[in-house]
Amino acid sequence: MEEVQHEVVVYNALTHNALTHNALTHNALTHNALTHNALTHNGLMSNPFTKEALRERESRELLSFIVSCALPEDEKITVEVDRRSYTFVGELGLAPEWGRKNGSCGEKCQEWVSACLLSRVNYQGEHVPISLRGKHDALSSTAKERDKYDVPEATYYGNVFQKNQRRFACLAPGQRSIPRVCGPSLKDCVVDVVGKCEDVCDGPQKDGSYTNCRDRKPLLNLCGLRIFLPGTDSYKTSVSVFLE
Repeated sequence: MEEVQHEVVVYNALTHNALTHNALTHNALTHNALTHNALTHNGLMSNPFTKEALRERESRELLSFIVSCALPEDEKITVEVDRRSYTFVGELGLAPEWGRKNGSCGEKCQEWVSACLLSRVNYQGEHVPISLRGKHDALSSTAKERDKYDVPEATYYGNVFQKNQRRFACLAPGQRSIPRVCGPSLKDCVVDVVGKCEDVCDGPQKDGSYTNCRDRKPLLNLCGLRIFLPGTDSYKTSVSVFLE
């Protein structure tokens, strides 16, 4: 019997990340009706597309992060694929309703889980400790955590469960790149870096996180009054990352 092993450690909102670009963007789990079913053994196995996708290692890696983001740490899911058992462990609890009987993942759930997934992409596929913060009880942080992880990196938001994935990030003050997520250049990054967080989001909040982030830069920014083009989308759910 084989079981998925997770090098994921929770310290409040602190976690390790190692989700890869390909696992997130070229995966059947984000291109089918995964969100229509409960994030449970029966819900996963009743979907033939999900069941088939879980034969692939990258799909299991992605599902481990989906479960980690969505469900609280006292919940887990065990599924059997081709006579092998895989266990996926909850961690942050950003969308616990998805794991309930007959549960599903609506737009708000999709955006919280998406922001979490995007924040945990690692260009090299390495385990790096990061502090996740945002306007969600599951992302509250302690003073000790904020003192240790005091380097703001970026804020992530979007929806990876749509047919055309929406993957955005904005740069924290003083930052010009996101090497952990994008590698050596912002060009061809897994996320569309739309600008500085102070220009496209509200905040920062007391914990340093940003909210209500937009998917494009303001057309005008006059004395703090930002004017955006019609059709600019705003995301109420976002995850800000801080490094050591």
